[in-house]
Amino acid sequence: METVILAVVIAVVVLAALGGLVVGSRRKKSLPPPPPSAPDITAPPAEPHVGDEAETPRDEPRRTIEEVDLPDGSAPTTVAEPPALEVPEIEVPEPTAGRLVRLRARLSRSQNALGKGLLALLSREHLDEDTWEEIEDILLTADVGVAPTQELVEGLRERVKVLGTRTPEELRGLLREELLKLVGTDMDRTVRTEPETSKPGIVMVVGVNGTGKTTTTGKLARVLVADGRTVVLGAADTFRAAAADQLQTWGERVGAYTVRGPEAGDPASVAFDAVKEGKEMGVDVVLIDTAGRLHTKTGLMDELGKVKRVVEKHAPLDEVLLVLDATTGQNGLVQARVFAEVVDITGIVLTKLDGTAKGGIVVAVQRELGVPVKLVGLGEGVDDLAPFEPEAFVDALIGD
Repeated sequence: METVILAVVIAVVVLAALGGLVVGSRRKKSLPPPPPSAPDITAPPAEPHVGDEAETPRDEPRRTIEEVDLPDGSAPTTVAEPPALEVPEIEVPEPTAGRLVRLRARLSRSQNALGKGLLALLSREHLDEDTWEEIEDILLTADVGVAPTQELVEGLRERVKVLGTRTPEELRGLLREELLKLVGTDMDRTVRTEPETSKPGIVMVVGVNGTGKTTTTGKLARVLVADGRTVVLGAADTFRAAAADQLQTWGERVGAYTVRGPEAGDPASVAFDAVKEGKEMGVDVVLIDTAGRLHTKTGLMDELGKVKRVVEKHAPLDEVLLVLDATTGQNGLVQARVFAEVVDITGIVLTKLDGTAKGGIVVAVQRELGVPVKLVGLGEGVDDLAPFEPEAFVDALIGD
């Protein structure tokens, strides 16, 4: 009996277990699997931008293609042209004749202190020794020089003694005649720029720094161009900074070609090339500006002699002009002596003759070198250079 009961219990337990398994399997088949959890997605780093693109994008109004004004092709595209190079305007220099009228008046205003002083002394009723000494002092102060002063005073003494009574007109005429004797009216003052054989004429300009040598060369080019001549400039002053630039500027203003070399280069080479260019171009005149050397430096003066010799391999020099400052007085005469020993001076240019009563330097330097004053500079204007005229100069000294 007990065995039967135990078998029944075991059977019930087995049936219950089988029923639980069937129910569990059915539940598993009916329930869907739970959804997977959404992963965190991280956006990739933005690419770097430049300029306006670096800003945060903003919502902006956009236009359709119908709303955009498109070019119809009727208006040509304008391309900006590069700026044109400025060509220096070529000036027309003032004719020599008109220049002389203006410069004569300027000379008269600035130089007649000498003439007025002499006329005042000669007009005294009694001309004693003290008066004649005062006349000598005036002439020496005006840089006439000792020998010319003595010559002038002796001539005046004899003329006054013979004349007797003296009116202002007679005294002025007397003084004018004596001064003209000193200045000289029979000297050839023509600047030789027309060679006898073949052109171009070759002119070399020499002098000490500060006398206005380069400026005088440029002004002389203007005088020649005003007279209808063609000119080539040789910038052989390679020692002074900007000397070649200065001369080239003068040349460009009148249409003259400038030959130049490297700074601190060989001046003789530049001078040689200038004459060569002048021949090839067929110009009338070649003007050579040399370095302003100290007349106390032997080596530098020898270099000037070399320039002259090299130039003469092409053709002989037609003119060697020495530029002197009229205000330097006796120091200018010392310069003139040394330059005359190195190169054969054929003419003198006196600059800065305006604004000073020392017009007697004209007489002194001519006596010292035996060559004439051919040109005078009477101001800083571009056309303030004129041929020297003895009559006009003396008339300006003694006044009206």
